[in-house]
Amino acid sequence: MTAVVRIDQAGTEDAAIVADFVTRLLAELFDSARDPAEMEATARDLLARLDLFTAFIARRDEKPVGVLTLATCVSVYASGPFGEIAELCVNPGERSAGVGEALIAAAADYGRQNGWSRLEVGAPPADRWARTVAFYERNGFSEIGPRLGLALNT
Repeated sequence: MTAVVRIDQAGTEDAAIVADFVTRLLAELFDSARDPAEMEATARDLLARLDLFTAFIARRDEKPVGVLTLATCVSVYASGPFGEIAELCVNPGERSAGVGEALIAAAADYGRQNGWSRLEVGAPPADRWARTVAFYERNGFSEIGPRLGLALNT
């Protein structure tokens, strides 16, 4: 029998774990390499700002198997604060094993406890990442339109 997944809120001491999963996610999505030390420093800085950012780590048998990061946003359309899933990465061997669902449930609970009206996620293009989009839809998300970005630091 497979051990149950435990979800923990990350602290600054977990910055290396969060950075590792985010680095792997970016490599999978964009084929881009990032400086691991810089990613860890950024994760540590953000994890110290619970007013803006938090992360959850999924563990099975004490081994990290997934990470979800959340950013606090505000808007008029959401009637105030809401959360955005900034990154979600699960080890390939743990996908379709309930890890992503458990991380989303933890994020939703966190949002409810903090008075958020909703959770949003910027999903990748459905034509290339149909399985990812279907995963979010199975977990209650609905399409609200494309998200575009403008890099300010070039």
